[in-house]
Amino acid sequence: MQTIYMCDLYGQYLTMKEEIDEAMQEVIKSTRFIKSGKVLDFEKKLSTYLNTNVIACGNGTDALQIAFMALGLQPGDEVITTPFTFVATVEVLTLLGLKPVFVDVCPNKFNIDSSKIEAAITEKTKAILPVHLFGQCADLETIQALAKKYNLFVVEDACQALGTESVFKDGSAKMAGTIGHVGCNSFFPSKNLGAFGDGGAVYTGDENLAEVIRSIANHGMKQKYQYERIGVNSRLDSIQAAVLEVKLKYFNQHIKARQKAAAYYDEHLGGIEEVQIPQRVDYSTHTFHQYTIKTNKRDELQEFLKSKGIPSMVYYPGVIHLQEAYQFLGYKKGDFPVSEQLAETVLSLPMHTELPEEQLEYIVGSIKTFFTSF
Repeated sequence: MQTIYMCDLYGQYLTMKEEIDEAMQEVIKSTRFIKSGKVLDFEKKLSTYLNTNVIACGNGTDALQIAFMALGLQPGDEVITTPFTFVATVEVLTLLGLKPVFVDVCPNKFNIDSSKIEAAITEKTKAILPVHLFGQCADLETIQALAKKYNLFVVEDACQALGTESVFKDGSAKMAGTIGHVGCNSFFPSKNLGAFGDGGAVYTGDENLAEVIRSIANHGMKQKYQYERIGVNSRLDSIQAAVLEVKLKYFNQHIKARQKAAAYYDEHLGGIEEVQIPQRVDYSTHTFHQYTIKTNKRDELQEFLKSKGIPSMVYYPGVIHLQEAYQFLGYKKGDFPVSEQLAETVLSLPMHTELPEEQLEYIVGSIKTFFTSF
């Protein structure tokens, strides 16, 4: 059996090698490495796919920072989000002088518990920042209703959910990242749509806000050497845009491959009493950036899988409110018990577009062997 990868980026590249190589060579020959036609072409195609304005930037963290800069929040303003996420979600708020206010997550959905958000709203609250973790949307219909009631911004951290649809009670659906005032995405290599380096994008349906975002991402520029606001230098480079433009052509095919692998995991792991497979919801599709199970024997299972040549990862082993850097927020152990329990029980299995059934069979067979040994 071939080596099992957590994310087989090279295997995926080989399926598009000729097109990707040609696209990269076009950029090299043009020597237009920054803000060239390739970047604009990719923005246009992704805008069409998402049916919203897309502004490319340097990475997903920058996307979040630029989004909040564009909304004009002031130091001390509160933003409600989750402690069970990658640190960037909270990092950018702190860097901008905003105050993260945490709400616990749902135990089997991994996303912010929308039923607990209203209790966290104060007169200082200015925004809600839901994270669509692992490829499934948070409960955006409820979040949007709360935002409207209290006149709050909604900024979607959709960095793990490109291609996911949020489904509303009236039967309509919209892409993750396009429902709130602003959406943020990452093109980190392992993401649903991954570059060959860093990359990100900001989405918004508001044309005026899109212009502000585009300006902020380019030093606050209005015209060349004319600056109308404080900005940053955050640009997607042309080679990354060329790669992403090719990959976007096959994106729906890649999502289906992830969903097929997830269905195999579901079928063969769902009957194991000690394992909780990812819960599905009726208000979101799932694109499986990660396939994450829960088990009280997480650490032992991970070591066993390692001995069998099967990689796995813990996303995330430490909740944000207990990290040393964020002690100043004043939270303590026990404040968000669901998030804390997840940090001790979640395990992400190999998930990518090139997983053959032979490897899936070996992975689930090994997991079954582990639990039958107890």
